Amino acid sequence: MYNESMLQMGREPSVIRELFAYGAARKAEIGEDKVFDFSIGNPSVPAPASVARALEELSHMPPEKVHAYTQSAGDPAVRDAIAQNLNKRFGTEYTAANLYMTCGAAASLSISIKALLEGNEEVAVVTPFFPEYRTWIESHGGTLVKVLARESDFQIDLDAMEAAVGPRTKAVVINSPNNPVGTVYSRENLEGLARILERKQAEYGTTIFLISDEPYRELVYGGTEVPWVPDIYANTIVCYSWSKSLSLPGERIGYILVPPTVADWENVFFAIAGAGRALGFVCAPAAFQQVIARCVDEPADIAAYESNRVLLASMLDELGYEYIQPQGAFYLWIRSLEPDAKAFSERAKSFELLLVASDSFGVEGWARLGYCISPDTIVNSRDAFAALKASYA
Repeated sequence: MYNESMLQMGREPSVIRELFAYGAARKAEIGEDKVFDFSIGNPSVPAPASVARALEELSHMPPEKVHAYTQSAGDPAVRDAIAQNLNKRFGTEYTAANLYMTCGAAASLSISIKALLEGNEEVAVVTPFFPEYRTWIESHGGTLVKVLARESDFQIDLDAMEAAVGPRTKAVVINSPNNPVGTVYSRENLEGLARILERKQAEYGTTIFLISDEPYRELVYGGTEVPWVPDIYANTIVCYSWSKSLSLPGERIGYILVPPTVADWENVFFAIAGAGRALGFVCAPAAFQQVIARCVDEPADIAAYESNRVLLASMLDELGYEYIQPQGAFYLWIRSLEPDAKAFSERAKSFELLLVASDSFGVEGWARLGYCISPDTIVNSRDAFAALKASYA
C-alpha cells in the first residue's frame, strides 16, 4: 500500500525536534522562564535589516518579476551575484554555471548525494555528525561509514580516515564549523585529509568527492580561520545555506557549488541538476533568491552568539563540567555525567534542562547544547545545571 521504509522513517521523529516539541509543551505548562531549552539550532539573532528592505522592495515589483518560476538551477543573475561574492572572498573564478540554487543545505546535501551515488557505494562521514546525513545517504542507496573524530579536539582523525576509505568510497562528508561539536577543521587537518583522498583515488582508480557542508561558515570566534576547502582538495562540492548567516532557517534557501576543479565538473553539475529534478527540488523559492542577490554581501551578526558562548562556558567551568570549547557554530559539546548519554539527557529533563544526547549524532557519552538562545535562559539555568551535577554525587 505504501513504502515501508518511508513509513518507518515517518514514525521515527527526529530526537532533536521531539525534544524541542517536549520543551514547547513544558513551557506552556509551567512557564517559558522555567524551561531551559538547549535543544534546537534555531537562530535567535534577527535577520538583518537589509533582508526586510529587500522584501519591501520586492513587494512593490510586478508579481511576475518576483513569484514566477526561475530556471530549474536558479535565476542566472542570482547565481552570478553569489559567484562574484565567492570570488571576492576566496580569489576564485566561479560563474553562475557553477552554482545550483536549492531549498537550503538539507536539499543541497540530499541532491549531491543522489547525484553521486551509483549503487553499492559508501559515504564516509566524520563522526559525530548531523543525524539526517544517514537518512539522505541510505535513502539514495548508499552505506554510511562512520569515521570517529579525534576525541581530544574532534578534528578529523586522519588514521581513522585512512582505514575507512576504500574502493567503494564515493564521497566523504565534512561539516566545519561542526554541528554538533563547534569544531573548525584546521588547514593542516584538511590538507592531511586531501592527501589521503588523493592517494586513495590513485590507488583505486576512482574519483572520491569531498562534500563540504557549510551552513555555519560565517559563525566563528576569535579570528578562527575556516579554510576554503576547494582550494585544498580539487574534487570538493560545497553545500551552503543562509539559514544561520542571515537567520533565515524557515525560508530554505541555499546552493550547491560545483567548482571547475572537480573532475568532469560540467557533467557532475548536470547530474546534480538531474537529481534536483528527480527529487522535486527544481526552482528554489524565487522571492528569496532575489533577497539573497540583494543581501549576499551582508556580514553575519555573531556578537550575541559570541556573548552566549562565553557566558555558557564560564558557567560550566564554574560548575566543573567537561566540554569542548566551540570555535564556531552555536553548539557546545558537553561530556555526559554517565556513560549512557540518553539516560543523562532524561535525567536532565527532570531539572527542566533540554540537552540532546550524543547518540543522535553517532557517538556515546556526550550531549549537545545549542546556545542560540536568550542569555537569560543561560543565566537562569545555572541552578538546574548545579542540581544535575549534584544528583550524580
